[in-house]
Amino acid sequence: MAKRKTNTLIVGLTWGDEAKGKIVDLLAADHDIVVRYNGGNNAGHTVAFDGATYKLHLVPSGLFRENVTCVIGGGVVVDPKVLLDEIARHEAKAPRLRRRLLVSSRAHTIWPWHTKLEALSEKHQGKGKIGTTLRGIGPAYADKANRVHAIRIGEFLRPDHLQKKVQRIVEARNEVFVKVFGEAGLDAAAVWREYAAYGEAIRPMIADTTAYLLRAVAEGRRILFEGAQGTLLDIDHGTYPYVTSSNASAAGAWPGAGVPARAIGDILGVVKAYTTRVGEGPFPTELRDDIGSQIREQGHEYGTTTGRPRRCGWLDTFAIRYAARLNGIDGIVITLLDVLGGLPELRICTGYTVDGKPLADFPDDPATLEQAKPVLESLEPWKEDISCARSYRDLPRATRAYVKRVEEVIGAPVRIISIGPSREQTIFRS
Repeated sequence: MAKRKTNTLIVGLTWGDEAKGKIVDLLAADHDIVVRYNGGNNAGHTVAFDGATYKLHLVPSGLFRENVTCVIGGGVVVDPKVLLDEIARHEAKAPRLRRRLLVSSRAHTIWPWHTKLEALSEKHQGKGKIGTTLRGIGPAYADKANRVHAIRIGEFLRPDHLQKKVQRIVEARNEVFVKVFGEAGLDAAAVWREYAAYGEAIRPMIADTTAYLLRAVAEGRRILFEGAQGTLLDIDHGTYPYVTSSNASAAGAWPGAGVPARAIGDILGVVKAYTTRVGEGPFPTELRDDIGSQIREQGHEYGTTTGRPRRCGWLDTFAIRYAARLNGIDGIVITLLDVLGGLPELRICTGYTVDGKPLADFPDDPATLEQAKPVLESLEPWKEDISCARSYRDLPRATRAYVKRVEEVIGAPVRIISIGPSREQTIFRS
C-alpha cells in the first residue's frame, strides 16, 4: 500500500457563511480530489479569481482547478435541476468539468414535493418557523431517514422503476397538500417528464464514489473534504432546533464521504473575524446598531443562496472554542479580517453569563442561549486598509494583536488569514 499523504478537512466553526469556498479553492491546488460531504443547495460557497466572482451551491469549490476531481458524496442531498444549472453556468471556466465531477449514487435527491412541503410548513409555523432557505433540504433528509419515499441518485439509472416510484410518491404527497394544507397537488406525469431528462443528463457523472474514495485513500492521493454550513448548524451539536438537517461538523465527513475517520489528517476550522447568522435563532453577540450595519456593508453580508441580509455581531470566541474542541481542529482560518478596519471600536466575546452567573460551557439548549449575555473584551481597533498586505509582518500591530488574542482564547493557532476575496489576498502562517 502506498504511503498515505495528508488529507485535509475544511469545516466552519460558526453558523456557516465563513468564506470556506475561497479556502477550499486555494488548498485544492495541493490536493487531487475535493469532496463535498454534507448539505445541499442551501449552502453558498463563493470563489473569486481573475477578476470575477463565482457562487457555488452543490459543485465542490475545487472545480476551477483542472487537475482536481470533484466529488459530491453520499451525504449530500442533490437537486438535479440546480446541479445541472450550476454546471452549465461555470463549465466555461472549469475545464472538462463534466468529466471531473462524480456524483455519488448514494446521494439523495430533492424533488418538487420537498420544496413545496417546506414552504407550506414554514408558512404554517408562523412565528415559530425555523427560517430555512426553502430549498427542500429538510424534507429530503427526512425522507432519507424515513426511507419509504426517498430517492437516491443511483435510481436514475433505472428509469422504469423510478417512474413508478415517482407516481406513488406524488399520490401520497398530494394527499397531504390537499387535505392538510388545502393546496393543489402536483402533476406526477409532468414531474416525471422534467426529472427524467435531468436524470439522463446526470447519468454519465453518477458513480460509486465510496469505492472511488477508498481506492484513493489506499493509493495515497490527497483528498480535501469540504464542509457546508457550520458547526453551530450541526443537526446534533448545533443550536437546535435552529440548525440544518445534516452533520455540518467534521463528524459528517466520514459517513458523508464514505471514508474511515482515520483517513482524515489536518482539520482546519474557518471563522470570520466577526460572527454572522442567517435566519432565526439566538445570537448573543448580535449588533443591532450602527456598528452592526457598518460590518454588514463593509463585509457585503448578504446570503449567497438567499440574498437575505445576514445578522452581524462581535466575534464569539466562546462559541468558537466549543466548536473547535468538538471538531478537534489543528488550526484556525480567519477570513474577512479586512472588514474590521475603520470600526470605531473592536470587541470579542470571551464568555456568557445567565442571570449574572458565568457559564462554564456553551449551552446545549436554545432557552439558555436566548438568555445568555456576552462577556465582551475590548481590543485596539485599526484604521488601516490591510487588504494589500502579503505577509503577517505587513499587518498593523493592532491587527496582529487581534489575531494573537483570538488564538489565546480559542486555544488553536491561526494558520491562514484572508484579507479579501481574491486568491492573492491570503496570508499563510507556518
